[in-house]
Amino acid sequence: MDEPNRHPLAHARADRGMTGVDLAREVRAAALRRGLRSGVDKQRVRKWEVHGVTPDRDSQTYIAEALGIPADAVDPGDWPNWLPRTRIDGGVIPLGPASTVPALREALSTAMESRRTFLAISGTALTALAATWATSDTHALAQAQMGKPVGDEVVELLEDTSAKLAGLATEQRQHTAPLLDAHLSTVTDLIANGRYSPAIGLRLHTLAARLAQTVAWHRFDLGHHPVAAKYWVAGLHSAHASGDHDMGAGLLGDLAYQASWRKDSKTASGILEHALTRTEHPAARSLLQLRLARAHAAKGEKRAALRALDAAEHFLGTASGRPVPAWCSWLSEADLAVDSGQCLLDLGDTARAHQLIGEGQGLLPAARNKTRGVFLAYRADSHLNLGEPELAAAAARESLELAQRIGAPRCVQLVEDLLPRFRHYSAAQGVPELLVMAAA
Repeated sequence: MDEPNRHPLAHARADRGMTGVDLAREVRAAALRRGLRSGVDKQRVRKWEVHGVTPDRDSQTYIAEALGIPADAVDPGDWPNWLPRTRIDGGVIPLGPASTVPALREALSTAMESRRTFLAISGTALTALAATWATSDTHALAQAQMGKPVGDEVVELLEDTSAKLAGLATEQRQHTAPLLDAHLSTVTDLIANGRYSPAIGLRLHTLAARLAQTVAWHRFDLGHHPVAAKYWVAGLHSAHASGDHDMGAGLLGDLAYQASWRKDSKTASGILEHALTRTEHPAARSLLQLRLARAHAAKGEKRAALRALDAAEHFLGTASGRPVPAWCSWLSEADLAVDSGQCLLDLGDTARAHQLIGEGQGLLPAARNKTRGVFLAYRADSHLNLGEPELAAAAARESLELAQRIGAPRCVQLVEDLLPRFRHYSAAQGVPELLVMAAA
């Protein structure tokens, strides 16, 4: 619990998962980016926080940059009142020239502090973040001038091992979460403390975005929604810093997917509309349009949903001379069919929805087991809507078996959400067995 008389600087630093040593290091780095030197150390930070010493004007500018606070918020004559006393912007660190490391450290810190209960980031804050991303320029990556040199070999090793860990089959990925966390922590430290060329800096930021996205999906699948959101936001900071608009749009698309999952379709559609303004690759546009269609359908907006589905189909079939971004390379006709079916379910066209979901399930590659579990749960839902409890129970049992085997709690949750409807068919074939399996 926070002490009521704790200094605002201590609050702001702790909110970003930074120690006094971390803050001192970031202040020195901010000075070096200007070709200057600062003698700030943890003892100086303690004097600011505990003994009431006021930092000079330059140090206050460096403190703001280290904490990811906009420069125009600094008022040297009003120290420490210009520091935020609560989480800034509803729990989201704003995008800025020095925001990547604070955002990454906040995500890593939030994940580690499992005993604390974290509030979800508000939908308003996420939509505002998306709007800022859509309209703000990418800042040039600072060239680190201090710390130990970071060479190509270590970055290549981190890139290769991260890709292998992320590419494992779902049933194996459940064992690798600590390794991915460690990789992201290492990359964050290299960005913050290493000395590297602009080209290496670009690769480190790109890797941080990819790792943050992968870790976020792990947390999301486990139902750790506030932590997952922090990682997606941290990845967005990294992608924005590297100028990768498609990656940034993908991370916003993931935040929108989470909002839809949590029945906040208004936030989902708001985020996606901003994300689409800077998305470049056709496959990326297809996936975001598909998610936008789901959000519109959940709100009963039939015309907008069908328009987005048409756009998703169009972009999925559009060729591009550039490689498909890794975060949407899995998108296929199977996903288009099933998500179209889910839209039609929400819009009341049950028969056509059931047909599309069945077609999509048949098209799905065998390697995508987690997605198969999700599709089976959707199929069970559509059978229930058609009044076919026996077929629904068979699909739900298959989904539950698969989800339990590969370690996919999100699929388990989808089936559990259907159980109250199955209880109305307690005498139907397969339903008692499903209920027993779910209760085990």
